[in-house]
Amino acid sequence: MATAVTANRAELIAIANSVATEKMIDKGIVIEAMEDAIQRAAKARYGAENDIRAKLDPNTGDLRLWRVVEVVEAVDDYFKQVDLKGAEKLQPGAAIGDYIVDPLPPIEFGRIAAQAAKQVIFQKVRDAERERQFEEFKDRMGEIITGVVKRVEFGHVVVDLGRAEGVIRRDAQIPREVVRVNDRIRSLILNVRRENRGPQIFLSRAHPDFMKKLFAQEVPEIYDGIIEIKAAARDPGSRAKIGVISHDSSIDPVGACVGMKGSRVQAVVQEMQGEKIDIIPWSEDTATFVVNALQPASVSRVVIDEEEDRIEVVVPDDQLSLAIGRRGQNVRLASQLTAKAIDILTEQDASEKRQKEFLERTEMFQNELDVDETLAQLLVAEGFGSLEEVAYVEADEIATIEGFDEDLAAELQSRAQEALERREAAAREERKALGVSDDLAAMPYMTEAMLVTLGKAGIKELDDLADLATDELIEKKRQEPRRRAEDAPKRPEHKGGVLAEYGLTEEQGNEIIMAARAHWFEDEEAPVAAEGEEA
Repeated sequence: MATAVTANRAELIAIANSVATEKMIDKGIVIEAMEDAIQRAAKARYGAENDIRAKLDPNTGDLRLWRVVEVVEAVDDYFKQVDLKGAEKLQPGAAIGDYIVDPLPPIEFGRIAAQAAKQVIFQKVRDAERERQFEEFKDRMGEIITGVVKRVEFGHVVVDLGRAEGVIRRDAQIPREVVRVNDRIRSLILNVRRENRGPQIFLSRAHPDFMKKLFAQEVPEIYDGIIEIKAAARDPGSRAKIGVISHDSSIDPVGACVGMKGSRVQAVVQEMQGEKIDIIPWSEDTATFVVNALQPASVSRVVIDEEEDRIEVVVPDDQLSLAIGRRGQNVRLASQLTAKAIDILTEQDASEKRQKEFLERTEMFQNELDVDETLAQLLVAEGFGSLEEVAYVEADEIATIEGFDEDLAAELQSRAQEALERREAAAREERKALGVSDDLAAMPYMTEAMLVTLGKAGIKELDDLADLATDELIEKKRQEPRRRAEDAPKRPEHKGGVLAEYGLTEEQGNEIIMAARAHWFEDEEAPVAAEGEEA
């Protein structure tokens, strides 16, 4: 009989060692799972109301089973309490309030108890394995990993990573790439999430960082930090652009990435299923970088609109389709690479646009300042585009225009200020006609023109303004890069915030919203003050 017991003990330890090694988890977790299973079986045998504990020696396999009882004067719960007389038999010298041990005899596992114990152990081991997988992969986001395709489900590719499984979702795959079961595949660890069914490891072959990491593997200078990839944009399976810079003036970043006879870039291209890659020298100068990003098209000039965060690129007429690219691909990738909205114009388009703006501004100055066409044209030619610029610049800037003097400059500034006052008065009347409250007019940075815009949008009271989020108030209108209508389908227009056209900063927007909400807090504090007065 003793031999049988020893064999059982040895078998338990052998099972624990085997499971821990196979699942690559701590042996202590397996022992703990076994103890938990034995405790549950013992509760089923002696009663679930008992506080039963089990201890399995991880070296010898010795099993101890006991229940914990509290020493009390009068017993209310015979499963968890014992009186002083009964406690003396179990543990001499026990006092009231002590918790003592009542040893229990070993139990024989029936078929049902053994099955239940097995399930408990499996669940504990599975949980430990999932936690190990999460801990192993959670700090590896952004790495490239190689796995074997296990199966393809509904277009999603499940990859065996050795100790875990990852999934390449349909939108993270390279379009038209054929993937078969048992293929070896490289991908980027995009995200690792802890979920009820275990850690979910999301992989990607379409992310720009996948291309960056591939270049780091193929180009030692990138791995060593001598060359840096500053920006990357991809149209997966078709075309990509990367902006590179060298921190060593003796090394050409583009040449290093291309490699001898294109060997380095070709290795990346092959991994990305023939995706064409434009390697572009990165520049701190936005205009230079935009010109480089639009390669292979040549650019005549670049106009940067800092307020709108847009770039207007003028190209020769015969370069338009090349600059835009097939279905807008070239300008779209250039826009992503530079993080700027890019408008492509031909020389003719740019000339017509400048002429139209010149005529509009000339006419505005003629009407508002009551001057002749020649004088208005001179102002526009010198770069004046609005009444505010004329009214509030230094008088010398106007007086130094050829044919102007100080008296004329003073007169023009006076007329510009009067015109602005007329505009403000007209806007005030329109605002009042719209029913916009004077409380809104007291908000910081608010002009009458802004109040009219708010009124037309149905925002007429403080509460209407207070209900808005900052981006709903000031977010700029998002525009797609300009391209030919036939090149791409139109997307829904993003209208931006109500006051987007006025160029308010985020800080100013926050200040306006908080000022509009201030009365909410005053209303809350008022009853408290009233109670204090009554007291």
